[in-house]
Amino acid sequence: MSAINGADRFAAFRHVSYARFFFARFLASFAIQIVSVSVGWQMYAQTQNTLYLGLIGLFQFLPSFLLILVTGSVADRHSRRAIVSICMIISALCAAALLGLTIADAFSPWPVFAILIVFGIERAFMAPAVQSLAPNLVPAHDLSNAIAWNSSSWQTAAILGPVAGGLLYGLSAMVAYSVALAFLVLAAILVFMIEKPAQHSLSGPRDWTSVLAGFQFIRREKVVLGAISLDLFAVLLGGAVALMPVFASEILVLGPFGLGLLRAAPGIGAILVAITLAAYPIRHNAGVLMFAGVALFGIGTVVFGLSEVAWLSIAALMLMGGADMISVYVRETLIALWTPDAVRGRVNAVNMMFVGASNELGEFRAGTMAHVIGAVPAVVLGGIGTLAVAVIWALGFPQLRKIDSLEAPKQKA
Repeated sequence: MSAINGADRFAAFRHVSYARFFFARFLASFAIQIVSVSVGWQMYAQTQNTLYLGLIGLFQFLPSFLLILVTGSVADRHSRRAIVSICMIISALCAAALLGLTIADAFSPWPVFAILIVFGIERAFMAPAVQSLAPNLVPAHDLSNAIAWNSSSWQTAAILGPVAGGLLYGLSAMVAYSVALAFLVLAAILVFMIEKPAQHSLSGPRDWTSVLAGFQFIRREKVVLGAISLDLFAVLLGGAVALMPVFASEILVLGPFGLGLLRAAPGIGAILVAITLAAYPIRHNAGVLMFAGVALFGIGTVVFGLSEVAWLSIAALMLMGGADMISVYVRETLIALWTPDAVRGRVNAVNMMFVGASNELGEFRAGTMAHVIGAVPAVVLGGIGTLAVAVIWALGFPQLRKIDSLEAPKQKA
């Protein structure tokens, strides 16, 4: 890595539309973190059932999987800015519904799962649109900088959101959901204020060739296929977020605020790496660094699973977050730079479905395994699996391992 000058570190923010997009995404991500912490803690407090914690992830993932052939085409055919705004409004309505259930003392698994399914549908449409919108807001030479700041935005929310969620939930669940609702409304307003960007919208018939274009592009581009599938299986096996309420309450005995600290720890590690990448972008050995990041993520997962000391658990989670940030940065830069704009929504729909699978299905995997064998073995075995994935993918995708620079010319579809 090599440093870039101070002005270039903030190159993306010279574009007003991107600045609005950045803060809107931050507020929305912050709100979602508050909701996630509150729902998980409230669900476990009422049911004491780890299976329900896994189902929280499953019900949010299923819409992305079932609608994948629709959401990407919508992002390529229609205004991505409008899609993101509408989805944020729906998120606000979901937060309002959770608030209503809490006020009415009607919070119970199945009504909450129904709301989370709507959340999942909204996220299924927003994910490819929001991922595809950012490259429309900055010129190509500022795109890597924008991607680094996008990651830092999400990770900053991942740091502050869980801590705030724990604190706010400590006051009351109603306060937590009310703050999340306000942030989501403000985020929607900021997106509405973005000037209509240039977008190469998809035209022509809506046939199967058009619908499957994202899959076809990824299948042909082995580097992108390797990067996406690596993240899928590594986080699917190594994910431990769903079990944090168990570790916070039963193993580390930290309470709601401690749960917020645990949820924030990966974000702390990730944002430190993201800020470093904004100032010192990866210039060489990008593929090797990506695999090293996945391996470190697995090691951190094993340490977290075995730890019974709060500071060691937090340090392990920080390592996991920082290592994952390297993988995310390389993957998202490759996809953004190498994907033509006309197919970007469909490619990002596939990418975000895999990301959702790695996160939500990873939570489901962790919750169901913990239900059968216990929380500690579920996390430790998952971390070992992640290490195995890093080795297998490094051998199976030599093109990805040999990627040197992320500044290479964009490859064609």
